Amino acid sequence: MQYTAHINIMPLKELLDPQGKAVNNSLHNLGLSQIQNVRVGKHITLMVEAKDKAAAELLVNDACKKLLANQVMEAFDITISEA
Repeated sequence: MQYTAHINIMPLKELLDPQGKAVNNSLHNLGLSQIQNVRVGKHITLMVEAKDKAAAELLVNDACKKLLANQVMEAFDITISEA
């Protein structure tokens, strides 16, 4: 079967997020001071061919650990759905 994987990758909460801080400051400069604690990450969507949803999740998890996410600095979560 074919599955769609949605992967969200975000900086670890314990680490500084310079890009998020820059966006936060820019929003304040635009008069949007009600917005706080901006964190910037990545969203990746991909198609997976697997025998079932569990196998698809294992493949995507492996891809995240090996390439897509830097586990020293980033956390990821995965959502799998049928294509």
